[in-house]
Amino acid sequence: MEFMGDRATLLKTGRFVQPHAGEVADAIDVVLGAGHHSDDHTDDTDTEDNNTDALETAGAEARHRSAADAGDTAAMSVLGALLLRRGDLDGAEPYLRGATADGDRAAANNLGVLLHQRGYAEEAAGWWRIAAVAGSAAAAHALGRHFRERGDEPAAEYWLRQSAEQGHALGAYALADLLEHRSDTGAERWLRTAAEQGHREAAYRLARALERRAAEECRKSDGLDRLVRGATGLRATAAPERRAAATRPATAGPARAGDAAAPARSVRHARNPAPASEPGAAALRRAAGTVREADAARPGPLWQTDAALRALADAEAANRASGGDEAAGTVSGTGRAGRRARAGGPGEHGTGTDSGSAAPGRAPLDEAAQWYRQAAARGHRRAALHLGAILEKRGELKEAGRWYLTAAKDGEARAACALGFLLRDAGDEESAAVWWLRAAQDGDGNAANALGALHAARGEQQTAERWYRAAMDAGDVNGAYNLGLLCAAQDRTAQAEQWYRRAAYAGHREAANALAVLLLQAGDAVGAEPWFSKAAEAGSVDAAFNLGILHAGRDDDRTALAWYERAAAAGHTEAALQVGMALLRDGDEQSAERHLRCAAGGGSAEAAFRLAAVLDSRRPPLGPPALGEPVAAKGECEEWYERAAEQGHRRAQVRVGMLAAARGDMAEAARWYRDAAEAGSRSGAFNLGLLLAREGSEREASLWWTRAARAGHGRAALRLALLAARRGELAEGQRWCARAVELGPAEVAQRAARLREALLQELTA
Repeated sequence: MEFMGDRATLLKTGRFVQPHAGEVADAIDVVLGAGHHSDDHTDDTDTEDNNTDALETAGAEARHRSAADAGDTAAMSVLGALLLRRGDLDGAEPYLRGATADGDRAAANNLGVLLHQRGYAEEAAGWWRIAAVAGSAAAAHALGRHFRERGDEPAAEYWLRQSAEQGHALGAYALADLLEHRSDTGAERWLRTAAEQGHREAAYRLARALERRAAEECRKSDGLDRLVRGATGLRATAAPERRAAATRPATAGPARAGDAAAPARSVRHARNPAPASEPGAAALRRAAGTVREADAARPGPLWQTDAALRALADAEAANRASGGDEAAGTVSGTGRAGRRARAGGPGEHGTGTDSGSAAPGRAPLDEAAQWYRQAAARGHRRAALHLGAILEKRGELKEAGRWYLTAAKDGEARAACALGFLLRDAGDEESAAVWWLRAAQDGDGNAANALGALHAARGEQQTAERWYRAAMDAGDVNGAYNLGLLCAAQDRTAQAEQWYRRAAYAGHREAANALAVLLLQAGDAVGAEPWFSKAAEAGSVDAAFNLGILHAGRDDDRTALAWYERAAAAGHTEAALQVGMALLRDGDEQSAERHLRCAAGGGSAEAAFRLAAVLDSRRPPLGPPALGEPVAAKGECEEWYERAAEQGHRRAQVRVGMLAAARGDMAEAARWYRDAAEAGSRSGAFNLGLLLAREGSEREASLWWTRAARAGHGRAALRLALLAARRGELAEGQRWCARAVELGPAEVAQRAARLREALLQELTA
């Protein structure tokens, strides 16, 4: 292969054996070669010790020139290197050629650099080969770069490997870049070698590779939640790009429910969802997430660093004090609701995370954080961005803010955007708006979307629209989606549909879902279904759930169940409820219980009630405790009833009251009955009346029975008839008897009919 001579052939003549002063010249040669042939992704230079500063002191050049003119080879090499670095190619060339002729390898390498700068690439490669064979790692690196630029990868790999094996950081990095381009697993080894020698881009790329490995481990072991929850658990480095998800009407990339139109029964709301509506049988809602008030256009100086870092430190302390850092099953990070890692709740059968075992992917992610820190400390702004994201997820908000600030000041728009979200989560929206403004002006679409959401929350629709358009101009499809949400919130349906279509055609899955909802609301189920399908196939959980609703409305229960199961598998709470109910109807109680636990653990009151009913049906009926017996402890089913009751589920409130009464806890029973009755439960009102009557408060009891009877409760009407009969109000009694006969059930109707007949006889006697 051309230029692949062996070292012995060139060295056996005795030429190109390094002279006594060659190490100094070679050090300068390395710097110059690295400077001209540095990798595309870095401005790092070699960090070998050299005496450059000493050589550049006053009079140094004159001394070297004098020695060079006297024929000193080392002086010629050093002087040529100094002139080359200064850009004096004409002055450097004769000295470098002279030193090269005397066998100085550093001069040969620098002569190649000079010729390359003048456009004589092939002649430069010849001198690099001579220097490389003589042992110059910098020349081998330059020669390897030369061959790679010409597409000769085997030759490039040969020379880059020669450079890397001699400990040349840039050679190791360039070799790693070549191997990574070919998907060779050996790339990581050379990235590590270069990073250990202080190469900041190598440290950054090594960290990225480690994160990818950790993410793959998590996917294989299904351990992502454990990874995020750990004190040293980190999130994937795509996180800095996803920042808008926490606060605006739309999110970048994989938007979740609440960012787009979603079913009314879905609990996957936006941070501040718009009031739900239920247009027709499909019961679909338009969700328009909003954020708290902010004004990015306020005058005044930029955010004061120390004050804001104090705010972040306070938020960090508050987060840890509330157990958000390592609380079981929660995600640390201010302003973000911790999601339960487990699906169940009281009495669940699931298992928690074993704190003593290492989460999948944790070790490579910890190492990635260390390399990010090294690269960031050397001025790598993207490394600072990713390190900030890692620290934020760990709950170390103050330090995360410091790294975001470092990257933002270096011009990293994503870091400025991330800093804005961090400050917003800490409660400082004004400072957040300032950083979003800076990021948006640098072309960050996420920041523009966040600013649009802030102004939309203030009711400044025109300003919000301007920022959403700016996001679109920055290439962020969420801008169009957010404009659709903005128009939909103002009932500008035609314009909303236009923006949703634009975003949906660009591949925005939640926009496709929102567009389908609009079409369905307009009665165009045929037009809506393809968009629901497109969104669901792209991964929209809400679209899958909506397809279930659509097919259920057509009485196609089998297809509906398939879509519900798909959404439930992705964590959709209401879909899990629908699957659980379907399995209960089919008699598969065990599978139904599993889905109901998932839905109940996700916050569904109806699922908690139905799960409690399943568990309740398995235990023997409870009676009042015998004299001297302790009150029975609450069972799991009662805990689930209580969870549903605390969310306002009226039937659960009545059932909790009944269980409390069975235990003899009449005060607790009365409290729950009253809550249910005041919420409109006729059974709650009737049962509360029974308790009050037993306590001698018949007057108040009659008020609750009246409310229950007017709401259609037959037994309450019968009780009112009996009260009226005892008071001698026979006509009133007859009226309530007639009402009880009308309402039923059959047993109550029969008793009411007999009482009415007796009252009639009494009246006509």
